[in-house]
Amino acid sequence: MSKIRLVLAEDQAMVLGAFAQLLALEPDLDVVATATDGTRTLAAVADHDPDVLVTDVEMPGLSGLDVAAELRRRGTRTRIVIVTTFARSGYLRRALESGVAGYVLKDAPIDQLVDTVRRVHAGGRVVDPALAVAAWDGADPMTDRERDVLRLAADGLPNSEIAAQLHLAEGTVRNYLSTAITKLGVRNRIEAARVARDRGWL
Repeated sequence: MSKIRLVLAEDQAMVLGAFAQLLALEPDLDVVATATDGTRTLAAVADHDPDVLVTDVEMPGLSGLDVAAELRRRGTRTRIVIVTTFARSGYLRRALESGVAGYVLKDAPIDQLVDTVRRVHAGGRVVDPALAVAAWDGADPMTDRERDVLRLAADGLPNSEIAAQLHLAEGTVRNYLSTAITKLGVRNRIEAARVARDRGWL
């Protein structure tokens, strides 16, 4: 019987090592590569063509969600399982929209991750039912452009620099920020960014 070939992506070395060791104990799983950021993850998937990618959400550079979206754009056959500490509806919703087939929280038993990998490899989708309901109940009200502007504002960039990076007029940037602030029911861009990040929308 051929083994299920895995790439693991996690920016914390200790966690990555633990996952790799535990999954390698399973007779039907083979960890063929590991990565510590989004760019290396894409490269590892391209180099090794794994059956399943097990990835964290928050990593340097590209996030796990960014990686999932890019792999979907490329038409990669690799199935994706997200393993994260974040039970945020926004993250899960974006994961599902990016074609992620499994979503597991890090505090779940390792047996649950192993079972998820096997079921995802077999063509299934594995998501905690309560989280799935939350994902669709907690819809992101912002547009992609509003998210882009708010993400840069959250990094402390002034409107002029945001406008330059996104090739927009400063007035347009102000309008996007104002709309996002109104939609989120907060007083300023700092609160808007905090709320959006807490909900997994940025």
